[in-house]
Amino acid sequence: MKKILFICHGNICRSPMAEFVMKDIVRKAGAAERFYIESAATSSEELGNPVYPPVRRLLGRYGIDCSGKTARQITHADYDRFALWIGMDEENLFDMKVISHCDPQNKIRLLLDFTSRSGSVADPWYTRDFEAAWRDINEGCQGLLRHLCPDL
Repeated sequence: MKKILFICHGNICRSPMAEFVMKDIVRKAGAAERFYIESAATSSEELGNPVYPPVRRLLGRYGIDCSGKTARQITHADYDRFALWIGMDEENLFDMKVISHCDPQNKIRLLLDFTSRSGSVADPWYTRDFEAAWRDINEGCQGLLRHLCPDL
């Protein structure tokens, strides 16, 4: 089983979007049983809060339900629990490396590393462009699935 943890700053926008998009993609590919997928935050700012309403609405338009998800913070113990930590931007990577004690097993990547372009998924909390985040996250998750399961 491939265990993936998507990570962003607050775990209310980008990382839960990635969590539920990836769950939807692997389900539609008939590979849901091959994956365990969660999301978390690098910060404690939003702990216990639900997915941000504009993200919930956007996911809902695509038939993806994220109800019940609340923000949680990553811990060092998550490093052993997950095969991949997928961050959304360079700031996330910095924090993830601190929490993981410098990523000794090389588990940390950016989501857009799995696309034809590298870079960050812009934070829609600040940009207000939830559609752009959706496009980047969907493309990244599709690429991640191709990377992990080339047979699909």
